[in-house]
Amino acid sequence: MNEYVRELPTVALRGLTILPGMVAHFDMSREKSIKAVEASLTGDSQIFLVTQKDINENDPKVNGLYKYGVIATIKQVIKLKNDVVRVLVEGKRRAELACLNDHPDFLYSTVIVMEEQDTDFPQEVVEAMLRVTQETLMGYCLENPKVGKELAKQAGMLTKLPTLLQLIANELPLEFTERQRVLNANNIEQRYEVIIDILVKETNVIRVKNELQQKLKEKVDKNQRDYILREEMKVIREELGEDDLEKDIEKYYEQLENLQADDGIKEKIAAQIERYKNVAANPSESSVVRTYIETLLDLPWNKVSVDNVDLKNAQQILDEDHYGLEDVKTRVLEFLAVRHMTDKGNAPIICLVGPPGTGKTSIARSIARALEKEYVRICLGGVRDEAEIRGHRRTYIGAMPGRIAQGIRQAGYSNPLMLLDEIDKMSSDYKGDPTSAMLEVLDSEQNNKFMDHYVDLPMDLSEVMFIATANEAGNIPKPLLDRMEIIQVSSYTANEKLHIAREHLVKKQKSQHGLKASQVVFTDAVLRHIISGYTREAGVRSLERKIGEICRKAAREIFEGEKKTVRVSEKSLEKYLGKERYTIDLKNEKTKLVLYAVWHGPVLAAIPFRLK
Repeated sequence: MNEYVRELPTVALRGLTILPGMVAHFDMSREKSIKAVEASLTGDSQIFLVTQKDINENDPKVNGLYKYGVIATIKQVIKLKNDVVRVLVEGKRRAELACLNDHPDFLYSTVIVMEEQDTDFPQEVVEAMLRVTQETLMGYCLENPKVGKELAKQAGMLTKLPTLLQLIANELPLEFTERQRVLNANNIEQRYEVIIDILVKETNVIRVKNELQQKLKEKVDKNQRDYILREEMKVIREELGEDDLEKDIEKYYEQLENLQADDGIKEKIAAQIERYKNVAANPSESSVVRTYIETLLDLPWNKVSVDNVDLKNAQQILDEDHYGLEDVKTRVLEFLAVRHMTDKGNAPIICLVGPPGTGKTSIARSIARALEKEYVRICLGGVRDEAEIRGHRRTYIGAMPGRIAQGIRQAGYSNPLMLLDEIDKMSSDYKGDPTSAMLEVLDSEQNNKFMDHYVDLPMDLSEVMFIATANEAGNIPKPLLDRMEIIQVSSYTANEKLHIAREHLVKKQKSQHGLKASQVVFTDAVLRHIISGYTREAGVRSLERKIGEICRKAAREIFEGEKKTVRVSEKSLEKYLGKERYTIDLKNEKTKLVLYAVWHGPVLAAIPFRLK
């Protein structure tokens, strides 16, 4: 082996070892390394590449570098973003690091270049080494066909041992420490031993890996496969810090800490959270527990809103929203006064009874606005299942809280105004009697510990302000009617309808149809004509629909450019609404005698009768 000494610019590589005959590229950002490459390019483009032992060290010394490296030729230099330089090199000769010379700008080392001579081993030994290497390589290629297919093709055409060993070391996907072992070998025999050792070890590792995968594939059925995938996902989420279960449990405990509820309620919710942690591996059961926990945490157990106790404000809002109904307004204000005077809302529960369209629902909404309460409307028309009121037990699939608990959850406060609409339309069947469930809800002596089957914890409904509506008080069961105080909402007179239409309905319909106040004009005479000739009702719903029909047709005329302003007159009502549906006939002042001809057998007889 011939040796000679050279001094070359040097680059310390991190996690990379380049061998003679290898073409590779690497990125660098250290100023010393960049200047070493620049210095090399000003000369013969030769540079000494040596691997540092600790990849995290920024300024390695002699002791921090491996003893052997490679002299390489720089083929290409590319400047990338963020002051990064990519260098393409080709390894030429193996060299030993003798020492690092003093240089202020970059590493500059003295190296001993070693050029190998032909081996002195007998030809039989060399041939044996060659065959063993090829056979070992074929074993590796059989176990790892993706990587070894092309490598086996190239190795099959080589007949020289040094060339074959160099090919294997350069082409195998090895760690830099393994390549450094090859580079440290001082002769062909040592290099042969290192290559064979690496090939045998890699072949065994891949064989064991393939055997394990095959055994696992044979044993895993669909359920086991799903389990393994879930476990892998769990591990991946833990590695990425995205473990949903831990995050959910942490979120639930945080919400529980901020929840305004009694200690007994909090303890039961905490027990459910612990249960959720234990059943997380069972998706079906964990989803049920998760939904239950979220429902309990969403309920406003002790969270209350402050009522506005100003009766003058309530009077003003009721007058703004409703015309007439003086008796009803007076009774509502008396009811509010009594409620404010009593403790925990033990005032009577009122039921507004009257024909459809007389404003029962809107009165309740106005009361909520006057008291600054959350408004929740529960329609009871057609409810036949007791579970609609009390909720379903959690043992059933798709169980959910009853309408009362859902209304409290929707309001976000434990003292909203809850409108029980159409309470007279409830019925019963084989699933139970919802009317019986409403007895506990509307009884101020019992509803402070109302039990919803789904929630399964006592709920205090004594702070809730219940207002019921009905069309006929006679259809309400007597025990339920006994728990409420009836306020009759009578029909509107024609004059009241006129005021309601002029002050509320016309403005509302113009706004809904995108019309300005001046684009459609209704006179009082037209409104009276609509009331008397086109509607027959106790309330004003049909009247509002007729006004909306006129506004809709007027909007089309204005949009098509036929008119800029529509003035509705009594003569044009037939154009918009058709012929009158109702007429007023006056009573005759005198009785008239009318002859009515009938066939009586073969004779035509005239029968007189009086027409009044």
